[in-house]
Order: sequence, then structure tokens, then C-alpha cells
Amino acid sequence: MTDVLTPEQRKLNMSRIKGKDTSPEIVIRRLLYSKGIRGYRIHYPLIGKPDIVFIRKRLVIFIDGCFWHKCPDCFIIPKTRTEFWLEKINKNVTRDCKINEKLTSDGWNVLRFWEHEVRKNPEHIVEMIRHQIKNSPKV
Repeated sequence: MTDVLTPEQRKLNMSRIKGKDTSPEIVIRRLLYSKGIRGYRIHYPLIGKPDIVFIRKRLVIFIDGCFWHKCPDCFIIPKTRTEFWLEKINKNVTRDCKINEKLTSDGWNVLRFWEHEVRKNPEHIVEMIRHQIKNSPKV
């Protein structure tokens, strides 16, 4: 099946996909702030570009898009350019695993949440983050 958009339209469409400050990230950051959980950094220069970083607690948080990171619950194989997309997304999944291993070996605790989890129950995610912060020693 061929693409229904022209190359210019597709380029514009893809250029508008955000890599940071996405809606799910902002939801979690606002909830953290409203619950008094502060002291985190965003856009902190670590491998994998984590969405939220608690430096003193050595905690990194990723909020992964269900499509881009192949959520086991939500991912639907694209109908157009299937081979291209599966190769790209499978590389993302492999890279995520390597990033987790690298950060963990460097002494970081890694939490990953799916975009659909944030939409469904952001309060639960904030509680999980709070629990991890509470049980992590300060550096």
C-alpha cells in the first residue's frame, strides 16, 4: 500500500511529532509538583534522554509512547511501509534495553511507563515514583 500523503506532507507530519515535553510527560510533572515532589530535572543530559531525572536519588523516568516503543498492549502494526516501521520500532526497543542496562550499571534506578498508563491512571504512576524516591538512598 502506498502512502496517501505527498513527501512534503509526510515530512511536515513527522516533524510535528514531539520528542520531549509530550502531553503524558507534562501530566506526570504537574502531578509530581502538585504533590510536593520536586527536585527533579528535565532534559538532563544522560544516555537515552530520560524525561524526568531525580539526581540525588539516582532515579530516571521514561514515559514511552505506545507506538514508538512497541507497547505490548497497544501496538498495532502499521498497514503502510510495514517493513520500514517494524525495523525502526524494533531498533527503538533494542536501544531501550541497552539504555536500561547502561544506566543500571552506572548506578541509576530506571522506571519506564507507557503512554497509555499515564492516560489511564496518572495518580498511580506518581505513587510508584513517590515510593521509589522514598526507598532510594540519597547520593
